[in-house]
Formats: sequence, structure tokens, C-alpha cells
Amino acid sequence: MDLQTRKLEFIQEFLKIQSDEVISKLENILTKSGDFEFKPMSMEQFNTEIDESLEDSITGRVCTSEELLEEIKGWK
Repeated sequence: MDLQTRKLEFIQEFLKIQSDEVISKLENILTKSGDFEFKPMSMEQFNTEIDESLEDSITGRVCTSEELLEEIKGWK
């Protein structure tokens, strides 16, 4: 999906938001977006993240996409 299509889909979803709190959070993200400095992750950090993810999967500290979608519905 190209950037323009993603932007349009985002706008459509944004217009559906009924929560003042969600709008405020998105405003904060947009106003602070210039403050982000993205740096590549070190290989050590990358491997640590992988190990933690695998451990989460093994121990059941994960949720399905369906569970996540249900949780998101409660955010509104």
C-alpha cells in the first residue's frame, strides 16, 4: 500500500473517532513527532528483543489478534 493510500485510510479512521481523549493523544503524538530521533538498534539489543519475544511466546504472554481487536474496542 502506498503512502497516499495509507494517509487517506488514516484520515477516514480518524474522522470516526468520538473520544476527546483519543484525539488529544493523537495531537500530542503529532506535536511531539519532531522530537523523535530514530537510531538503529544494536545487534545486542536486537538479539535481546528476539529472546524476550520467544520467551513471551513460550510462556504464553501473548494475545491473539482477535483478543487485541476486542481490547481496542474498549478504548473508545
